[in-house]
Amino acid sequence: MTEHEQYPYRETEEKWHKYWETNKIFKSGGTGKKYYVLEMFPYPSGYLHMGHVRVYTIGDVIAHYMRMQGYDVIHPMGYDAFGLPAENAAIKNKVHPAEWTRKNIEHARGQFKRLGMSYDWDRELATCDESYYKWNQWLFIKLFEKGLAYRKATAVNWCPDCGTVLANEQVHDGKCWRCEHEVVQKDLTQWFFKTTAYSQELLDGHAKIDWPERVKLMQENWIGRSEGVRILFKEDKTGEDIPVFTTRPDTIFGATYVVLAPSHPLVEKIKKGVPPDRVKEIEAFQEKVRKSDVTVTTLINMEKEGVDTGAFAINPVNGRRIPVWIGNYVLMDYGTGAIMAVPTHDERDFLFAKKYKLPMIVVIQPEDKTLAVEGMQAAYEEEGVLVNSGDFDGCGNIEAKKKIAAWMEKKGIGRIEVNYKLKDWLLSRQRYWGTPIPAIYCDKCGIVMEKTENLPVVLPDDIEFTGKGNPLEGSKSFMNVKCPKCGGHARRETDTMDTFVDSSWYFVRYCDPKNNNLPIDKTVADRELPVDQYIGGPEHACMHLIYARFFTYVMRDLGLISCSEPFKKLLTQGMVVKDGAKMSKSKGNTVSPDDMIEKYGSDTARLFMLFAAPPPMDLEWSDEGVEGAYRFLNRVWRKITANANTARQETGYKNIDIGKLDAQKQKLLRKVHRTIKKVSNDIGIEQQFNTAVAALMELFNEFSPVNFDPSSAEEMALFYFTAESMVLLMAPFVPHFSEELWERLGNKPSVFMQKWPVYDETLTAEETVEFVLQVSGKIRDRISLKMNAGQAEAEAAAFASPKFREWTDGKTVVKKIFVANKLLNVVVK
Repeated sequence: MTEHEQYPYRETEEKWHKYWETNKIFKSGGTGKKYYVLEMFPYPSGYLHMGHVRVYTIGDVIAHYMRMQGYDVIHPMGYDAFGLPAENAAIKNKVHPAEWTRKNIEHARGQFKRLGMSYDWDRELATCDESYYKWNQWLFIKLFEKGLAYRKATAVNWCPDCGTVLANEQVHDGKCWRCEHEVVQKDLTQWFFKTTAYSQELLDGHAKIDWPERVKLMQENWIGRSEGVRILFKEDKTGEDIPVFTTRPDTIFGATYVVLAPSHPLVEKIKKGVPPDRVKEIEAFQEKVRKSDVTVTTLINMEKEGVDTGAFAINPVNGRRIPVWIGNYVLMDYGTGAIMAVPTHDERDFLFAKKYKLPMIVVIQPEDKTLAVEGMQAAYEEEGVLVNSGDFDGCGNIEAKKKIAAWMEKKGIGRIEVNYKLKDWLLSRQRYWGTPIPAIYCDKCGIVMEKTENLPVVLPDDIEFTGKGNPLEGSKSFMNVKCPKCGGHARRETDTMDTFVDSSWYFVRYCDPKNNNLPIDKTVADRELPVDQYIGGPEHACMHLIYARFFTYVMRDLGLISCSEPFKKLLTQGMVVKDGAKMSKSKGNTVSPDDMIEKYGSDTARLFMLFAAPPPMDLEWSDEGVEGAYRFLNRVWRKITANANTARQETGYKNIDIGKLDAQKQKLLRKVHRTIKKVSNDIGIEQQFNTAVAALMELFNEFSPVNFDPSSAEEMALFYFTAESMVLLMAPFVPHFSEELWERLGNKPSVFMQKWPVYDETLTAEETVEFVLQVSGKIRDRISLKMNAGQAEAEAAAFASPKFREWTDGKTVVKKIFVANKLLNVVVK
């Protein structure tokens, strides 16, 4: 076997890894027009699998393409290194989380390098580094000073298996987002970030970013802006206000009962004024709800249940005395923790009222019929005319919304306001392996922040990992401190920060990772931010992507950065699926990149991942597909290396005289230009990498059978133009392969320092078109005709067609209609 027959991927990849690293080919220079490409960084919970490879390869293609377009590309890598899996591994394997995490990071770094990822390794960071989480703490203190970090007692989502609190966004279908254990409710005092301070900007900012519409819609629904009225019902005996927010003030006259969240503060007061049997019933229901997994998400499909408290409220618009219930479908941290129920015009209230035989009043009548409570089988939720609504009778309900809202505000029984579903970010976690919250509790001074000059507050080593509770509570050296304010005895906060804090600003730190004075220097920030292209999974729409936007607003308002949005453009990729399920370590269906690289080389793995499916769609793993990618690379290798030893024509090879080429080679030249145009569009605009690879395969099918005469300067010029164009176009996809072929074609490395190929528009037009032949308006044949052929040439081709002549022979032609490049219609009689 000769060297031309098989691509020597092992030697080639090792050679170019050394070259790139030694010459820092992918280091951003800090000059020229920047382009910041970033993939969501990995959690080093183990070794990378092919699911990870997909997202990072997509980012790498974009980075290479923009680099070859002349941009100073910023393309960093780091590790989302804190989190519960490391702590669980410490418990299971009797190894410190830091040791376990560092080992995984080291292996992941090696995998990235073997895959040929074009990262600027001088920017590498890990969020578990003291030099990183110091700035988490610094930012926390700044948020505390701005009133954007606060502590309050609240019912929280608790994962018994992880032993920690979860934000609402981390509860999926009533289960923990990480371990899928059932989530329960628990009362704890917790730290929050005031994300709601930026609710409206989170919505308005969507106009400034190029993101998939479905991701924007997911965020819009999660933020949940609604305009309505905060109405003040009053408890009958005490006169205490019961605020209720509604978007349907037009139905206020039909409110026949109020429902409170079981944990509403008023419930405890009500219990003091009702009989013991009623108290027992209320408390039994409260306990039942506390043990259940009621969240905003699970509310949709759960059975609605409730208990009558025995108390009454006064409807402020008509003075009607209506019962007060508690219900499992009302959450204390959602809205005001209380709702007004209008069963005739809200389906949820209708079903609840039917179940518990509660009163109903029709207050909106449709125009085409008359509703009666006795005959209603469902709530009427459409438009109509108000009835039983005092002075507003006869008013259309859409108009009545505004009129009644204004009337209530004037009377002081309601207030027009905008409400949001979005809740503040609960960030306290009862675990060791995370950023310590820099709060100190002093009996004399209260809550005091650690002095910034003492940061970071470092995780202690005298820890025992038992799997029970928060390990930090067992460290006396950590907990016992002096108050920074009075010098007296004090206690450190033992909760650590949610790991989403780490990933909410890491893209900022990449720009200035060695800065010891600030999270980032503003001059650097103004040059390098925001991220131009971000790549990651759409499942992060309502967690990471909202948190990152929140942190960007905060850092802007602190004067650290100028940009208002973190990511200008977002590309979301689908999952890698094997055996019908998402590829994941927990399902045992992963494919190791190490195995793929050893057997086929990293460029084969990259090429398959890019060719198998468009980025937004799931990719089905296929061993046959990998084999196909490997065969394609070897075919290209053999074709180019077999001809590359021929003496190269040094002059004029890029200005080929097409007139001196035969038909086959003219066709090839045109195909090269069309492919340059196609691949450029597919990478730079459409971001459809699979069709770009398909175009390269089509080009090779034209290139492969062509023989080139070594004695012909024009033919060898065509060979080099075709080969070099193909290598340059393939470079973002298969970097090692392309570097080696570029050098073997007689060029100096690196291929990534070359300009992206440019096509000649005049040579991209198709040479032939499909031309329709009609007889008296009916299609009789379709032929291939030279582009821009004249009418005489089209008629000659038509009358040479047996299918066409079958309908014209022996008949008189009365009219001919010719449309260039489209059709010839011959009318006969």
